[in-house]
Amino acid sequence: MGKTVFLDFDGTYAHNGVVPPAHVRAVREAQRNGHRVLLCTGRPKALVTPEDVEVFDGLVAAAGGYVEVEGEVLADRRFSSELAARTITLLDANEAVYILEGPDAAYVGPGMKQRLVALLTGAEHGPSFGEAADGILDPLRVSDDPASESFAKITCFDCAVPTSWIGAQLAPEVAVVPSSIGSLGERGGEFFLSDVNKSVGIAVVEQHFGIDRDDIIAIGDSHNDLEMVAYAGTGVAIEGGVPELLAGADLIVPPPERDGLVVAFERLGLIDTSARAA
Repeated sequence: MGKTVFLDFDGTYAHNGVVPPAHVRAVREAQRNGHRVLLCTGRPKALVTPEDVEVFDGLVAAAGGYVEVEGEVLADRRFSSELAARTITLLDANEAVYILEGPDAAYVGPGMKQRLVALLTGAEHGPSFGEAADGILDPLRVSDDPASESFAKITCFDCAVPTSWIGAQLAPEVAVVPSSIGSLGERGGEFFLSDVNKSVGIAVVEQHFGIDRDDIIAIGDSHNDLEMVAYAGTGVAIEGGVPELLAGADLIVPPPERDGLVVAFERLGLIDTSARAA
């Protein structure tokens, strides 16, 4: 087997929820050339379409908490009931707008979906989400008792206090990273179990297949990609990504709206489009 590639979704494989056709072709060509390509996203499985998942050789979701390969679930980490209740109580006390993300479903509390629609489609933040807003909003389930639901991660879109402050109150069990949507500022963020990140999910796949870390490639653009890009034998960052990621990457490529994945795969020797174009 050749290389094993882990791709972030938002801002790497897709732009505002739209996957460039050239990216799908690049993934399929790399697979034909003997390489594995897995989706490695902060989203839960419930917020990734089956059509997107089926392109790949496996899925690392919930920022590393959920791993599925060839129909087999290799990891499924979730908040304990006590920690879930404590976290939701704190978020609600600070008027947060959030989604509880599990592999089977994503939940919002009563009345929260309307607030979320206004945030994701309004003039201030709507352009940052584009068609991704529909992919987030449509599958959501409304729960009368959010604390009773089973989830692996929480994405916060608004809060009366900085999400970093919320994270500090929940440490050391829970960690938080800034939202990949810059317009949300410090009011947005992603909460997850502190011992889970994308590199943890990658390590599960690495062990499952017996992969040499030198043969692992990770490509991302945001704060939740820092660990995986650092962990991989070859780390790739997207232009315009967070500065810490750009500083530590072995390669920097254009964003998805400029078919950056094609550039990355060509430079890494996974595909050869020049021969096809000749």
